[in-house]
Amino acid sequence: MNTDTTELVKPDGKPIRALVVDDESSISDLVSLALRYEKFDVRTAASGQQAVTAAHDFDPDVIVLDIMLPDFDGLEVMKRIRATGTDVPVLFLTAKDDVKDRIAGLTAGGDDYVTKPFSVEELVARIRGIVRRTLSAATVKDDPEIRVGDLALNEETYEVFRGDHRVELTATEFELLRYLMRNPKRVLSKAQILDRVWSYDFGGRSSIVEIYISYLRKKIDTLGPSLIHTVRGVGYVIRPAT
Repeated sequence: MNTDTTELVKPDGKPIRALVVDDESSISDLVSLALRYEKFDVRTAASGQQAVTAAHDFDPDVIVLDIMLPDFDGLEVMKRIRATGTDVPVLFLTAKDDVKDRIAGLTAGGDDYVTKPFSVEELVARIRGIVRRTLSAATVKDDPEIRVGDLALNEETYEVFRGDHRVELTATEFELLRYLMRNPKRVLSKAQILDRVWSYDFGGRSSIVEIYISYLRKKIDTLGPSLIHTVRGVGYVIRPAT
C-alpha cells in the first residue's frame, strides 16, 4: 500500500499541473478528483484534438492519457504534443489486455501505463512517482555529472553522452540510468528498481523493468562495449567495460 502523503509542488512552490484525457467522463472525473485531493491543478480533455489544444494552452507537468479516444488515439496525441518540443511525461490508460498494446505506448515514449479497470490509489501512486522523478531529474546538483566508463550523465542539463555520442532519453529512462550509475558495480534487483524508479510498493509488474532495461541497452550498449549487464536470478548492474 502506498503511504506517501507528501505534497508535491514545483520548485517555485506552484502546484503540479496534470492533464487528464479520457472520453469517459466517469473516469476523468474520478481521476481529476483524486489528483485535486493531492493538490494538483487539473484540466481534462475528452478527445485527441482537445488534448493537443489543452497541452499547448495548459502546459501540463504530467499527462494521464487514454489510448482509445473518439477521434485519434493516445499514441497520436503524444506524438503531436512531443512534436512541439515538450518532453512532458505521459501515463497511458488502456483497456486492452494485449501486452503488445501496452508496450507500444512505452516504446512510443510513454513513461508508464495502467490497465482499466484500475485502482485509483495505484494510479495516483504511479503519477506521483512520475512527477517525483521528473522533478528530481530537473533539480540542479552541486556535482551534476556522473560517470561510468565512457558514459556520462549530467543531472543539471539532463544530458547523457556515450563518448562523443549524445543519447536521447525519456524521463523514466533517465531516472533508471541515473539509479544504475549512482550504484556502479552494485547488482540491483527488480524490486529495488521498481521501488526507486517507479515508486511501486504495492507489487508493481517487474516486466516494466525488463522493458526499460532493453530500451537503455538499445540506446547505450549499441554505441560501444556493453555496460549494462543481467545477473541471472538477481537483477541488473552497470559497470565500466573492461
